[in-house]
Amino acid sequence: MSVTNHLPLTELVGGTFTVFAVLILLSPFFRRWANFHENTLSAMKTALYLSLVPLFVLIVHGADNTTKTSTSFPWFDTFCSSFTFWTTFDLYQIVFLPVALFVAGSILHFSTWYMHTDPKMRMFSAHLLIFLLAMILLISAGNLTLLFTGWEGVGIMSFLLIGWYSSRAEAATAALMAVIYNRVGDITFMAAFAWLIKFGGSSNLDYLFSHGVPTAIVIYFMVGAASKSAQFMFHPWLISAMEGPTPVSALLHSSTMVVAGVFLLLRLHPLLSNNPLALTICLCLGALTSTFAAWSATVQSDVKKIIALSTSSQLGLMMVAIGINLPNLAFFHMCTHAFFKAMLFLCSGVIIHNLKDVQDIRHMGGLLKSLPVTSACMTLGSLALMGTPYLIAFYSKDAIIEAATNSYVNSTALLFTLVATSFSALYSLRMIYSTLLRQPRTTEPVHIFEEPQAVKTPLLRLALGTIIGGPILFWILFPSFPKEATLPELFKWAALLITLTSFFVGLLVAWWYHWSRPPEDDSPYKDFDPALMERPIHRKVSDVVLDSAWEITAFGVEHAFWKRMGLDKLPSAQLRPIKILHMTHKGLIQLYLAMFFITLNEICAFLYVLS
Repeated sequence: MSVTNHLPLTELVGGTFTVFAVLILLSPFFRRWANFHENTLSAMKTALYLSLVPLFVLIVHGADNTTKTSTSFPWFDTFCSSFTFWTTFDLYQIVFLPVALFVAGSILHFSTWYMHTDPKMRMFSAHLLIFLLAMILLISAGNLTLLFTGWEGVGIMSFLLIGWYSSRAEAATAALMAVIYNRVGDITFMAAFAWLIKFGGSSNLDYLFSHGVPTAIVIYFMVGAASKSAQFMFHPWLISAMEGPTPVSALLHSSTMVVAGVFLLLRLHPLLSNNPLALTICLCLGALTSTFAAWSATVQSDVKKIIALSTSSQLGLMMVAIGINLPNLAFFHMCTHAFFKAMLFLCSGVIIHNLKDVQDIRHMGGLLKSLPVTSACMTLGSLALMGTPYLIAFYSKDAIIEAATNSYVNSTALLFTLVATSFSALYSLRMIYSTLLRQPRTTEPVHIFEEPQAVKTPLLRLALGTIIGGPILFWILFPSFPKEATLPELFKWAALLITLTSFFVGLLVAWWYHWSRPPEDDSPYKDFDPALMERPIHRKVSDVVLDSAWEITAFGVEHAFWKRMGLDKLPSAQLRPIKILHMTHKGLIQLYLAMFFITLNEICAFLYVLS
């Protein structure tokens, strides 16, 4: 083992306590299987307390004084390159680790109630724990070798958890869709990784930053990040992933799978910072994703898919922050997003469970008094998502919009970002109004609503983080940021004014339109789903790719067969007989009669010999 640079106190404590936390998280696998879920809860709580120690040291020393410390564990060397495991303990790792443990612990506690009837409850807890460990490996990686290991780990665990109810065709299809969509990004990641190993000789991030890589390799990494973080044209897998259990959706959308792509770009940001093309692609892709997902959420009727589309929209906003060359703001929003998004999914799980698996918001309503804690937390999470002042997302979301407004950026991308902000208020209000307010519209009478302590505790814990987490994270990440407003008032109020305007417009629509009415027909909500884009992606693209592949393969096989059998010589071998035959075609009747007479005589002679 070798250590580069000196070891500052913050990074030394971070590395030490991260190792202890990982060992604690692995301990349930070596204890009694019968108590695995309880042991996992205890281990996650202990790991959370351990991860807070380096965070406190970071607060004392200040984020501005934090440097990156890398520790290498050599694996094996070749003549042209070396494979080494590098771990990194920097600002991103130290701050995100307790956030991930806090959110994952709340979700695991919630699953005690939600999955208590599942016969494979302990196996489910083991899957969630491995999912979290793969994400910890990814955020602690200091080179592409270890990062790719964590990258594939979260990918395979998401496949297993999305398809948890594998006996259902929809769940199996959703899991397969997640693999196929992410495989595109995995291929580009692997291609870029192989190129760097072959021509660069090392996959260490510091080495790549000092030597630089071609723009094509950077774009390859961006495609991988876009597929993992469900950007535009890669987003259908994220919506279909709602076929998995609600705790899986909460963990996958808050602090593990979908933020892995954004975290990859955060790690590789020095390669993007001096590349205008890469930054422009990030900006435009993020703005388009944010707007399209937010618009799709306004016309969606499945409560879990509305929240899933809001995740895609917020991931697009993180890409916008990277595109304007502000990775710390993207990381800030990634941390704040984890709290309220996990809470929203857990609230939706409580509602779905109490309404006997009804997910259509058009069949809900009037749940405010029946589920008071869930209703309060769902309202709080939706207000945080809209960017309500002094809630957790206000500090990060408004900062990104203000920075984009005050930067030299693509005007269309800026307009799309503001439109997405407007739509976020619309679909959040629509979800609250249709789910919690007015009269009940359930398809069957429900007599008992259940909110046990295993539900209230994680929800209230996440609600507390949603309220106080914003200023705490802002203080940790930006200790020397000026507290005075330096922007013009119009720019400073832009995001809030757009959100308020859209909120009141949505309220008028709710009063005068059909948000509080049951659907007019009995058609399921899946009939109209603009977010899936089934025809252009699942039909046209597949047809073109398969037809092209068949034509290329058929041509190659036919050509190889002709070469192998020597049939490519057949045309040239026919030239001489054709020339001889051509000599007889002179257009002379005497020659034709003579040839006919000679042929007739030869046939008669042949028949005579045979007889």
